[in-house]
Amino acid sequence: MLISKPCVVSLTWTLADGQGEAIDELTEPMEFYYGGDDLLPKLEEVLDGQAAGFETHVRLEPEQAFGDYDAELVCFEDRALFPEGIEEGMQFDGLPEGAQTVGMPTDTIYTVTEVYPTHIVLDGNHPLAGMALQLRVQVIAVRAATDEEREAGSVAEGPLSVVAGGPGADTLH
Repeated sequence: MLISKPCVVSLTWTLADGQGEAIDELTEPMEFYYGGDDLLPKLEEVLDGQAAGFETHVRLEPEQAFGDYDAELVCFEDRALFPEGIEEGMQFDGLPEGAQTVGMPTDTIYTVTEVYPTHIVLDGNHPLAGMALQLRVQVIAVRAATDEEREAGSVAEGPLSVVAGGPGADTLH
């Protein structure tokens, strides 16, 4: 079966930064919905019309991957709004209840980048924002999408276009 919308592709990959430093490696095949929100548009473009066994190397500029870094998505919130044991790298879906920062997106995953006695620094950028990436991909299998997958526009394993924790955490979102 050739890759075409809509279908499900099973992929493995190695992800590196622009200088070739490894960021993530997916050695066990993972399924992604092709033609929905699971894959970056540039990767879908490269995979179009290919079949199982296809291998390629794709260079993604920030605008083709997770966008440019936006300093406007960094904010400071009162330490008292967060649980004990908060650490750098933890993530929150949206700002905590009682947040004082105005104008920040509410539907964003925020990463704790610094912890101080009086405040916490939160970053709403994707962990790979602003980075050029190199992605070596292998197509392991291609299958027809189920009715449920077509309706959802996704498979349940987690999209490559929207990763909350970055590669290695939940897989690339």
